[in-house]
Amino acid sequence: MLPWRQTKDPYYIWLSEIILQQTQVKQGLPYYEAFVSKYPTVFDLADAKENDVLKLWQGLGYYSRARNLHATAKYIVSNLNGVFPNNYKDLLKLKGVGDYTASAIASICFNEVAAVVDGNVYRVLSRYFEIDTPINSSKGAKEFKNLAQKLIDKKNPAEFNQAIMEFGAVQCRPKNPDCNVCPLNNGCMAFNKNRIHELPVKIKSAKAKKKHFNFLVFISKDQKTILEKREGRGIWQNLYQFPLVETNREQSYDSFKKYVKSHHLLNNVSFELVLYNKDAIIHKLSHQHLYTKFWIVNIDTLNVNSVLVDEIHDFPVPIIIGNFIDAFNF
Repeated sequence: MLPWRQTKDPYYIWLSEIILQQTQVKQGLPYYEAFVSKYPTVFDLADAKENDVLKLWQGLGYYSRARNLHATAKYIVSNLNGVFPNNYKDLLKLKGVGDYTASAIASICFNEVAAVVDGNVYRVLSRYFEIDTPINSSKGAKEFKNLAQKLIDKKNPAEFNQAIMEFGAVQCRPKNPDCNVCPLNNGCMAFNKNRIHELPVKIKSAKAKKKHFNFLVFISKDQKTILEKREGRGIWQNLYQFPLVETNREQSYDSFKKYVKSHHLLNNVSFELVLYNKDAIIHKLSHQHLYTKFWIVNIDTLNVNSVLVDEIHDFPVPIIIGNFIDAFNF
């Protein structure tokens, strides 16, 4: 049994729900276990450094979840004496907590009649009741939430919520569900009208933008390199990366070498440029596809803030940077 199914402690339920947003259980489970081990209470998490939280989160993506997780832990400790709100309305006020997470915590921990609507629930309801309203529209979100709230077992809301989510994950799967053995197939309108594969309906998202990233991996003779912290808003906010040069198109070796000669970190000093990966590494995000190349810049000395190569594993980095660091084997 999954560890968060064996507790009603709001800290553990909250932690699991944040980790499992946009993440499959098999991927999220080891992260949950790592967080529980390192930060067994909300006080421990609140007392942590953001860099350490981001490092532990590394590889899960959607890093705003980790930043919100840390900020909310601090808020609960500083403003609520370490006690989680005990109702849906107040839980919803926490940073990073939306309708789904607030409903899950309220029902599981406090037995509040608050219906959970996640991807699994959308799928079950849209098929069973043959609802064509797009699930990723404001109208759809409201319609499915209202329907789920009408259906929820008022006496056992936590059990109902977990049961319908589990049913969607195990039985009413996105692809190739075995409808012939489904206990609900008699009343399922989509099954009886042969529309299972048409539902649920989603509005197609805009085409992902294509970007070309070129990371400069400086290596000096005394084994130092440069890592820069990403400031401002963005998916990699507060993570570290090698100096980035973004270009309009993929660069050949000769053209890029001419380009970087005038880079402010080089200041026209002598260097050796080596292209690490001839073929761009494609990193797909929800709204953009990153075509990435790593360029090794061998240089005598670094006159800017630099870090020892041996220390780069201590910094929280995007997964594409982390994979490179592991593969390059500094």
